[in-house]
Amino acid sequence: MRRSWVILGGMMTVLIGCSASPNAPYPDRWWTPVPAAGAPAWEILPQEARSGEVILSKRNDLGILSNFAPTPFVYHGVRYASVEGFWQMMKYPEGPADPRWAPSLVHWEYTRQQVAQLTAFQAKHAGDLGEENMALLGIDYVTFEGMRMTYRSAARGEHYRLIVAAMREKLRQNPQVRQTLLATGSLILKPDHHQSPGEPDEWRYFDIWMQFRSDLQAGSFQ
Repeated sequence: MRRSWVILGGMMTVLIGCSASPNAPYPDRWWTPVPAAGAPAWEILPQEARSGEVILSKRNDLGILSNFAPTPFVYHGVRYASVEGFWQMMKYPEGPADPRWAPSLVHWEYTRQQVAQLTAFQAKHAGDLGEENMALLGIDYVTFEGMRMTYRSAARGEHYRLIVAAMREKLRQNPQVRQTLLATGSLILKPDHHQSPGEPDEWRYFDIWMQFRSDLQAGSFQ
């Protein structure tokens, strides 16, 4: 009889342990609550994920999937410190022949090459400055290797293709990115910041990651 109670007690312990980890087989830290007080207005906190979802929060290791993350990669022979640096440098003039150069009209605080080596909020800040200059100049395009493309296009265009290509290289050239992405299994990936309705598809980096993850799981990632 005593042995039966021991066995039953052990089973109950296992069951209690399982119920205490509703996110298994994923690490609980991905959903660790963060105090809302003091959090920036742009942020979606980890605990705001619904069942089957996870926020790609910069507060934990999932932040490596953010464009802000310092995950260097080489694309077309040029090294970029982050996808954000790649994204924002396209707002900057490629040289004196570029119509955006206009030194008598605007001041460029960074060079294009400098922005390419930035990460996180520093890269975003540089991009905001670049966009302010674009507005002053009446320019709605960005460039890559001399090619102009609409910055905010409702349809998937060349800008979308370039951002996807940069993210693909980030995945290829950073093993930890691949490991973290695969670790998310079948979870629905959600952004850690609020987005305006109707943003172009390249802003939906979480959807791009889920497509890459499906390709990796199917062995068809290229």
